[in-house]
Amino acid sequence: MNIQTKNTKPTNYTPGMRIVVRDAEWVVRKSDPTVDGGYLIECEGISELVRGKEGRFLTSIENNKEFSNSSIEILDPATTKLVEDKSPNYKDSMLYIEAMLRQKVPTDEHIYFGHKAAMDTLPFQLDPTITALKQPRQRILIADAVGLGKTLEAGILMSELIRRGKGKRILVLAVKSMLTQFQKEMWSRFSIPLTRLDSAGLQRVRNRIPTNHNPFHFYDKSIISIDTLKQDVEYRHYLEQAYWDIIVIDEAHNVARRGSNSQRSRLASLLSQRSDTLIMLSATPHDGKPESFASLMNMLDATAISNEKEYEHDDFSDKGLVVRRFKKDVKDQIAKDFPERDIQTVKSQASAVEEDVYRELTALKLSTLDKGKKASQLLRVTLEKTLFSSPMACLSTVNNRIKRLEAKNDADFEDDLNSLKSFAFALERVTPENFSKYQRLLKLISDKKEGFGWKPNKKDDRLVIFTESIPTLNFLYDNLQKDLGLKEEQIGFLKGQEMSDTELMQTVEEFGKEQSKLRLLVCSDVASEGINLHYLSHKMIHFDIPWSLMVFQQRNGRIDRYGQTKQPLIRYLVTTSLNDDVRGDSRTSEVLIEKDEQAQKNIGDPSEFTGKYDQESEEEAVAEVIAASFTSGEDILADIFGDFDEPEEKSQGPMDAFLPAEMHVSDSTIETRELASLFESDISFAEQSLDYIKRKGQRLEFHKTNSSTLSLTVNKELEQRLKQLPPEVYPEGDQFVLTNDIEQMAIEIAESRGQQHAWPRKNYLWQLHPVMEWLNDKVLSAFGRHHAPLVRVPHKMVSNKTAFILNAIYPNRKSHPLINDWVVVNFTNDQFDSFDSFEQFADQLNLKKDKLSNPAKTDNTAMQQALLKTAIAKASEYFQTMRKEKESKIDHKLQKQIDALEALRDKRVKQLAFSFEQTGGIQQIVEDKKQKEQKRIEQLFDDYIQWIEDTMTTEITPYIQLIAVFTGSEE
Repeated sequence: MNIQTKNTKPTNYTPGMRIVVRDAEWVVRKSDPTVDGGYLIECEGISELVRGKEGRFLTSIENNKEFSNSSIEILDPATTKLVEDKSPNYKDSMLYIEAMLRQKVPTDEHIYFGHKAAMDTLPFQLDPTITALKQPRQRILIADAVGLGKTLEAGILMSELIRRGKGKRILVLAVKSMLTQFQKEMWSRFSIPLTRLDSAGLQRVRNRIPTNHNPFHFYDKSIISIDTLKQDVEYRHYLEQAYWDIIVIDEAHNVARRGSNSQRSRLASLLSQRSDTLIMLSATPHDGKPESFASLMNMLDATAISNEKEYEHDDFSDKGLVVRRFKKDVKDQIAKDFPERDIQTVKSQASAVEEDVYRELTALKLSTLDKGKKASQLLRVTLEKTLFSSPMACLSTVNNRIKRLEAKNDADFEDDLNSLKSFAFALERVTPENFSKYQRLLKLISDKKEGFGWKPNKKDDRLVIFTESIPTLNFLYDNLQKDLGLKEEQIGFLKGQEMSDTELMQTVEEFGKEQSKLRLLVCSDVASEGINLHYLSHKMIHFDIPWSLMVFQQRNGRIDRYGQTKQPLIRYLVTTSLNDDVRGDSRTSEVLIEKDEQAQKNIGDPSEFTGKYDQESEEEAVAEVIAASFTSGEDILADIFGDFDEPEEKSQGPMDAFLPAEMHVSDSTIETRELASLFESDISFAEQSLDYIKRKGQRLEFHKTNSSTLSLTVNKELEQRLKQLPPEVYPEGDQFVLTNDIEQMAIEIAESRGQQHAWPRKNYLWQLHPVMEWLNDKVLSAFGRHHAPLVRVPHKMVSNKTAFILNAIYPNRKSHPLINDWVVVNFTNDQFDSFDSFEQFADQLNLKKDKLSNPAKTDNTAMQQALLKTAIAKASEYFQTMRKEKESKIDHKLQKQIDALEALRDKRVKQLAFSFEQTGGIQQIVEDKKQKEQKRIEQLFDDYIQWIEDTMTTEITPYIQLIAVFTGSEE
């Protein structure tokens, strides 16, 4: 397949291209095809009247004489006017060339940028980006184990794509407890400003924009809870009218299709079609059902699966849709950031009153309910499970059942009611004083010899207690405050449905602030997904033991995660009883604890043990074993887990088809590359850019504090530029403190948790920061519309030498740069001499280190101006040769993609035919359904093939721009 399209001049508008619209010069930032065959162009103003402003133009209107006096003019490089640079040491030229370099878009599969974020990047964290960049479009599930840094890995990929011009519009979906945390990580480490659309944020949006405006058009980058979208019909409608460059779905297992097609799943499916890039994050993405996991894969790639119930490894292992690693896979890299956890099981002997309760439970006779044996067993298991949590949880369950039976007003249930009331009476006799596990908890917390010796006066020693029962949580919250002598502000709780999104986020944030008085947090499992509790806490107590290894994984991951600096101390509380029946069943808890630890050390995925892939299935397996062996617990280990010590006993999981045959974990940064630059650092470029703005007469207050930090007061122009920043990130007192020192940012991020606002005062200064983007755009206007600097360097070049630096962009059909390269065209005595890469030329003149002397003696550019047309012709020849070399690689990759899709299409059509052969019913109706589904499949593949062709097909004529001219001539 030949990827050439046409040999006319570009009708495409690509990022970096300079155009004139309505007598003003603009630089193209983004261009999207429109249904009428034209483009919607988003631009940044360069010339005086529009400088710093954003413009959006429809080519179908601007190029139509009925609506516009002049068409859009793509500036011809051959008519670029050369300007003698009179600035000291050619500072303006160096800044201008650097600003152009910072617009050069990487187009290969290496990482140039994301790894330089404000974090101590580990090699394994680059793997998702490496994998995604090898694909025609970046759609990936990052399924690393809890605590390995999936959010950071997503940030690395997003940063890389933003730098490549593929991330102007971003939407993040997160669980409501994670909105602030995710927002803060993206800003603090990656300078990605997400506007938080929580319940309070949505109200702010409604107040700021007209009622009929789409908020997802108003904010380019936003973060919202999918449950908020699910509940708000108005915002679901807005989604259908918006499109993003990147969509991120955190805790993506929540949007998988399970049984009925839930609102969450339908929303996620809709959104999956509204962006080129889709990034999903989940440590537990599968529930054991092939169809459920297939629903996630189909969101990533609608052509991926021909049969959602059965799919094979050979079909998908090379698609790069899933990256999955466990702590054991990366232990060598994370040793200092992931101290080995210390786990102990703490037992308490049941009190006499509790033994009475156990006897009552095992002797409980429910004559009417027992007739329905399954219902009776389910109730007994439920009662036992809640009793293992607390007598208070069990009493709540019993009282609820009593109310339901009383409401029936049926004499047949009289005996059952009396039995349950008798059991309730026994439960009511258990007070905090004779509740053995609670008393052991108090000793574990406070006693130095038998526990933590914990005191609430240490701000960096905070305690997390987990329970899955709300009645147990309420009991602990009420009694711990009194028995530990805590003030009201020293103890808090996290529970799901009773707390709003803002309340959840505020509590999590307070727990991570040094100056907050909150010391102890009692959590239900709403806190087990995603949130960071490890900043000031390394101690966790499981007051009850979950019946799911996946919940173990999630709970422990709150403090045992990347960035933890202290050894996690994790304690499990288990009550032992003299009652043989109860003692056997309580063995379940100990088995689960053992298996969780074994999974962490040797396997990674706890579902390997049970063959179950979701919390509910694991809990059901445990419940069934307990129900079947209510009087004996000796064989629980085998009953629940089977013999999984032999590799051949392990069944294949639903993810295995999408994973490579061998686990690959990067142990070096070999896939990273450096972008060319004339400056030693971002801080150096920023400082000189600010000096330039000041030299040009604009009022600006800034001060360099040290070699890596400067402060900048926001002026009117910058304020206008930043008006859509989230309020949380806007600098206090209109003053930015900017640093490019990663270690300094790490300290700032940590210290900010001890401040009231909990957002870093300092900002990370790198190319993605809005201030740096503003500076870059200011410098780009240094020489005026369609002008380029002439730099005379007689001390570096001989007098008869002239070098033209030119840039070429070959866009694809979607106006994204597919090839972007620079070349230096050298002339000797007005005759073409040779080509150099820009890097070679910059090294020869030592532009990065040497100051250039500027004699500023002449304004005669005629000789170089006369050579410009020839230089561009030569550059065109060079770029066409280079394009042909790259074209063969792109062409091969394109054909491989299309061949794979065609094979998968054939397979899916055959599968469809087979499925309908097995279908009974009226032949004509069956045939109609088959034809309809086949048409849908054909359209699906046609659309995807068209997308790939549009993405991987270049225009034959590049957009060329003159960057600068260097000469050895002094006149």
